Amino acid sequence: MRIDKSADRFFLGTVFFLVLFGFLALASASLGAAVREGESFYSYLYRQIIFGFGIGGILFWIGIRTHYKFWQKIAFPLFLAGIVLLLLVYVPQLGFTHGGAKRWLNLGFFFFQPSEFMKFAFVVYLASWMAARKEQIKSLKFGLLPFIVMAGLVGILLVLEPDVGTFGVIAITSMLLFFIGGAKKSHILLLIASGLILLSVLVALEPYRLTRFLVFINPEYDLSGAGYQLHQSLIAIGSGGFFGRGFGKSLQKFDYLPESTGDSIFAVIAEEFGFFGGLVLLGAFMFFLWRGLYIARNAPDNFGRLLASGIVILIVVQVLIHMGALIGLLPLTGLPLVFISQGGSSLALSLLEAGIALNISKYCQA
Repeated sequence: MRIDKSADRFFLGTVFFLVLFGFLALASASLGAAVREGESFYSYLYRQIIFGFGIGGILFWIGIRTHYKFWQKIAFPLFLAGIVLLLLVYVPQLGFTHGGAKRWLNLGFFFFQPSEFMKFAFVVYLASWMAARKEQIKSLKFGLLPFIVMAGLVGILLVLEPDVGTFGVIAITSMLLFFIGGAKKSHILLLIASGLILLSVLVALEPYRLTRFLVFINPEYDLSGAGYQLHQSLIAIGSGGFFGRGFGKSLQKFDYLPESTGDSIFAVIAEEFGFFGGLVLLGAFMFFLWRGLYIARNAPDNFGRLLASGIVILIVVQVLIHMGALIGLLPLTGLPLVFISQGGSSLALSLLEAGIALNISKYCQA
């Protein structure tokens, strides 16, 4: 076993590329948000630099320098901390509501999104739990049922916020990780069927989810209301053509695209860099996935294999949902584009996850 050698340079280079590209894309998208909201253009970048790159850079360094087995030792406390943080959003003076959802904690000098921490904590705990169970994962009593209980608990807390998009990312990631961990195919099929039924119920229970689904079915539905964001996103992407308008030259970000620095940022990227630029970005994330799975395949133990797999799958699943929603292949979810959208919590924890994957790569057997 190779011990404490250099981290995987290809994976590291891809992370640096995505973060740098994300900062440039955010700088451009922030112009539109600043004009619309009357804020300073630099205020968006300052927040991202301080809370994303500042705290994220520290977490990235911690992830690289800390032996990955440490996370196995604290997996359960991490999971419990995630549960507590999700519950704290209901505490007066701490929970912050925006757009009808309680998803943030107001910590005075910045806002923190507990669901971002829970994504990380659940992947760590699930990897640790499956590594300990080994062949028991295939059983109904010691594999499937405990998995459903754990995922169900997280799901209930997220749906109550409500944050169905994040729950969807966790559900897809955990099912894929459960499969990689050795679960029976019949159990995976049962989980998929149950998930589709649950999704149908969640859509039927909330009118706004139903309207989003109707927009997904028919992009021309309610163009001035529920279908507005998708309609403007498709205009932005279409007007970008093959090579785009050019960096900083998006028109949709100024008066049309809602959340141009957040859950619409891929539309800004596609308008400015075109189909070619969007393809390059998607390719970078696919390379990130491939290299992460390479690290996982060569990890020295089962926990390292599952943790590296879970980290890269978690990030790429969210990326694909974000991109797919803005081009009309999936219903809109409001999820940020990892490494790129504004959001200190998302960037900081994503950098921690990337750092942990790089630490695992130091001990790879090939």
